[in-house]
Amino acid sequence: MTTTDVGGRAAPPAAGPGAGPLRRGRGRRLGAGRAPGGAGITPYLFLAPYLILFGLFVLAPSVYVIWISLHDWDFLLPGKPFVGLQNYLNLFREGSVTSEPYWQSMLATGKFVLYSVPLLVIIPLAVAVLLNQRFPGRNFFRAAYFAPYVLGVGVVGILWRFLLDPNIGLVNEYLGRIGIDDIPWTTQTPWVWAALVGPTVWWTLGFNAVIYLAGLQDIPRELYEAARVDGANRWQQFRNVTLPGLRPVMVFVITITILASANLFGQSYLITEGRPGRETRSAIMYIGEQGLREFRMGDAAAMSFILTMILMLISVATFLLFRERKER
Repeated sequence: MTTTDVGGRAAPPAAGPGAGPLRRGRGRRLGAGRAPGGAGITPYLFLAPYLILFGLFVLAPSVYVIWISLHDWDFLLPGKPFVGLQNYLNLFREGSVTSEPYWQSMLATGKFVLYSVPLLVIIPLAVAVLLNQRFPGRNFFRAAYFAPYVLGVGVVGILWRFLLDPNIGLVNEYLGRIGIDDIPWTTQTPWVWAALVGPTVWWTLGFNAVIYLAGLQDIPRELYEAARVDGANRWQQFRNVTLPGLRPVMVFVITITILASANLFGQSYLITEGRPGRETRSAIMYIGEQGLREFRMGDAAAMSFILTMILMLISVATFLLFRERKER
């Protein structure tokens, strides 16, 4: 039975006893097309291209390297006998063919990391703080600092090899004009380390600065305003607002910088050629020589695996160190 309102229009029928369950049932029917566990396989379909490429070009080669390290692997020989852990033991056995040269190259790599990482953490931070200010031409300077990073290591190595050449280099040419004698940048210590670290800082500074700059722009401006109201000067704002706000970014920058510096190859190969003697021959450079020049792929694979494990431990230690400071 329908009823009419004051204006003569028919009022909607009163809800019957079954109306509530009907609406609930209809709601169940509308949502019946959803997978009970969520979105189903859709996310995995989007991840599939990356997972396939990761498996083919990262995971499978990593497993294959471990397999090679367990053999006396020579490309020129048909047989590749299984030797177990002998390639690893040779690296720790005094007097073996590979032990002393390998750890000397690891020492050279460690020196480069020690010399370059602090500069590549501190200088880009200072540059990012400056480029985060408002001043005319800011975008130009941001692009100028980042521009060297787009160059390949081959271009950077050849460029600085000629600039730092002890005989015909432009650096010694201009230093001579102000009364400074020629410096053996590429042939004597400690100048060889300056010849490696300096170009590396110039080359990769812009990348770290951009990462810092992105982190700086995520810090709320209200924190700086509150610090100014409390009477904090610029140094106090930097120490108490900027640095705590950049902690996650700094962990990332320090980690990737350590990993990149530990993979030193192109600069050492092109600028100093490992000189003087084998002073600047990096671990990657020696591994390449053993695997591609001496055809000792088993030894080279074992060296690569040990270097990878060391870098993984350093990365984990970096994260734990910063996490402990944060908790305190």
